[in-house]
Amino acid sequence: MSKRVLAWPRPAKQVTVMALDIVLSLVSTWLAFGLRLDTWAWPTDAQWRVYLVAPLLALPIFVYCNLYRAIFRYTGQAALYATARAVFLYALLLTSVLLWGRWINVPRTLGVLQPLIFLFLVGASRAFARFWLAGIGLLTSRHAGRMLIYGAGDAGVQTATAFQVTGQLKLVAFVDDDPLKIGRSVNGVPVIAAADVPEHVVSEEITDILLALPGSTRERRNSIIRSLESLPVHVRSLPSLSDLSTGKVTVQDFRELDIEDLLGREPVPPRSDLLARDLADQVVLVSGAGGSIGSELTRQILQQRPRQLLLLDHNEFGLYSIHQELQALCAAEGLAVELVPLLASVSNPERLRALFASYRPATVYHAAAYKHVPMVEDNPGEGARNNVFGTLHMAQAAVSAGVHRFVLISTDKAVRPTNVMGATKRMAELVLQAFAQSHPQTLFSMVRFGNVLGSSGSVVPLFRKQLASGGPLTVTDPEVTRYFMTIPEAAQLVLQAGAMGQGGDVFVLDMGQPIKILDLARRMLHLSGLSERSVDNPQGDIEIAVTGLRPGEKLYEELLIGDNPEPTEHPRIMKAREPFLPWDQLQGELELLLQAANANDLRGIQAVFLRHVQGYVPA
Repeated sequence: MSKRVLAWPRPAKQVTVMALDIVLSLVSTWLAFGLRLDTWAWPTDAQWRVYLVAPLLALPIFVYCNLYRAIFRYTGQAALYATARAVFLYALLLTSVLLWGRWINVPRTLGVLQPLIFLFLVGASRAFARFWLAGIGLLTSRHAGRMLIYGAGDAGVQTATAFQVTGQLKLVAFVDDDPLKIGRSVNGVPVIAAADVPEHVVSEEITDILLALPGSTRERRNSIIRSLESLPVHVRSLPSLSDLSTGKVTVQDFRELDIEDLLGREPVPPRSDLLARDLADQVVLVSGAGGSIGSELTRQILQQRPRQLLLLDHNEFGLYSIHQELQALCAAEGLAVELVPLLASVSNPERLRALFASYRPATVYHAAAYKHVPMVEDNPGEGARNNVFGTLHMAQAAVSAGVHRFVLISTDKAVRPTNVMGATKRMAELVLQAFAQSHPQTLFSMVRFGNVLGSSGSVVPLFRKQLASGGPLTVTDPEVTRYFMTIPEAAQLVLQAGAMGQGGDVFVLDMGQPIKILDLARRMLHLSGLSERSVDNPQGDIEIAVTGLRPGEKLYEELLIGDNPEPTEHPRIMKAREPFLPWDQLQGELELLLQAANANDLRGIQAVFLRHVQGYVPA
């Protein structure tokens, strides 16, 4: 019924409320007469005049005070104050009419009593409309979940206020660390200490905990999340308060915890001098600009105000999407950067040479690559052509166009690989190391790092999708561990590392401690308020299934082939000294690899890798 009422046109709603107010004015008049005269009799001739005057005075005053322009399901204290002011004005006019009329059997005090009753009835009708139309209050409280809001500051209090509109969760208490707030209440809601949360979760049957901590450090958020991990509650962060307060989102739109909240660390602030070096007022090219890493590189390069930013990708939709996004950023932030989308494949050397010759980029970030391990394992020829020879074509075009700095985005899977993808990336590194020696006028360098959270190949989006569909969560092996880093932090470090390259450098990013994928799956499961279904807990919500290692997948990833990495001027960037072949020796091996790749000859491809990719052991 409430949905049908909400679908009515605006004039119909206003007429309905006016009709209701007429009825309420008549009811309040009848109640006022009964209370004042202590009898519930039928009105006399003179009393009928009051029944006529009351709505004739009330409606114009309510219209004048804009009471019928409010959206009733969103009304709050301000609307009630406006109603009180309108009824007060109405009371003054009604009293004046009664004093002037001196009607028989009409007490003059009716001018006070009737407006008081009228105010109560109108206010109650507005409150009921708000609860009913918004689907909250007594009508839905039996079905609502029960929540705690972590943070009794401005964000938490505004969120609690917004929940009076959404109403899908009942707020039981705030949680705060401030001893001055603990034990007190905010708008009638108690504030409890963090130590009391486990007890409240059990005793109050809490289903959800919402984090309202916009100013807290990553370390503090991680500490709070760890303390909540063992509790059977769904932990989430809040969307923007503006969306909440206007009713644009519901509790289902509350975003899940950022994965960096689960695994992240406090990022080191980037050095502006390193970020801007070779980017500001330069022509910069990013290959693979439509991908997860490439697109983030373009966003951050844009902030350094290059003269021209070349976006190269063979994926038409990905290129279109990032171009549109960057155009919007330029317009919003007033950035005078020329954006040039270039639809091209790194496997097409003629097209690359023409583009480089035409635009003459000073700095190149080469992020275009096939990176999904099982996919490349099933298509080794294409993996080699794209990852190895695509890099070679880009390097050749860069040398011919006089590019000053060329940075390859590499991977930890290039270290002692067991898969074709990792081996192709190490071969790409060897190409650039050889070029750095034979073409010193271009500063070639490589930046090697592990998994980035939220990328197209990351396990995190997969787990979220599996959680949404009811599971199971799939883990290839209980012992699989991976390094993780957020996309923005990885991109910032790539830009800073590239700025430090002197030619032939292999930079390695400090990825922190490796994480077990099984532990990650369990954390995401528990923080979604669900339990793991297992032999010991057959009544659990979602199973974690072990599917077995995929072709070419390693249990552990490494970042270094050798030992003793050298520090750099950035605390999270190290420099490795990796062996390589001079170009005159590598060139012949690349010809053999190309022949094998064109024939999709896996044995021939592996033979080249076995000779030159240190530690390569095909699965």
